[in-house]
Amino acid sequence: MTAAVCPICSKPTAPEHRPFCSRRCADVDLHRWLAGRYAVPGSEDPDEAGPIEDED
Repeated sequence: MTAAVCPICSKPTAPEHRPFCSRRCADVDLHRWLAGRYAVPGSEDPDEAGPIEDED
């Protein structure tokens, strides 16, 4: 089994910051999510989400 590496800088991970090697790399990753550089793939077609039901 190979040792896990940090997805930001490729250094070995630290147990207290897993999956990152340091708090700095964890903060870099968080900033990328908040800035919109990462995105979860999804459908742009509103019809694929299904009908919207009224709550009346």
